[in-house]
Amino acid sequence: MSDVRWLTDAEQETWRAYMTANVEFSAYIDRQMRRDSGMPMAYYEILVRLSEADGRCLRMSELAKASLSSRSRLSHAVAALEKNGWVSRRPADGDRRGWVCDLTDAGFAALAEAAPGHVTAVREKLFDQLTPEQLDTLREIGLAISAGLRKECEAAQAEECAAAEEDAAC
Repeated sequence: MSDVRWLTDAEQETWRAYMTANVEFSAYIDRQMRRDSGMPMAYYEILVRLSEADGRCLRMSELAKASLSSRSRLSHAVAALEKNGWVSRRPADGDRRGWVCDLTDAGFAALAEAAPGHVTAVREKLFDQLTPEQLDTLREIGLAISAGLRKECEAAQAEECAAAEEDAAC
């Protein structure tokens, strides 16, 4: 494998610092959400995306894309959210195979109750730790990484849509 561009010591240090911070921060936020709100961060993100959508509803395929979730993982999460009475699913109008997920009033209330603790945790563990310049750089880095992954992510979503039979409009 002589054509492999191995990481330099500095790049290895950067990679590990990034991965450590990402994993630790994500785990911290998930623990905070579970402890304070009784829901994992993934469920909170689904509720947020629904709350921001017109009519507080989205097709399941759109919700999966918006919440950066696989359709399979989303289906399991929505089932759990339905049991809590926080969302409901219904057939999409005019599409026998498509499904729409609606945020219920109880779900909106759960989101509103969880939001202050979540925002406080994010502010304390991310924004308060960095200077304004570092935050600008972090935003630019996040956008650059996402742009570099866009093609692969879109291809993976297309494959998942092609394999799915329950929703005709991916």
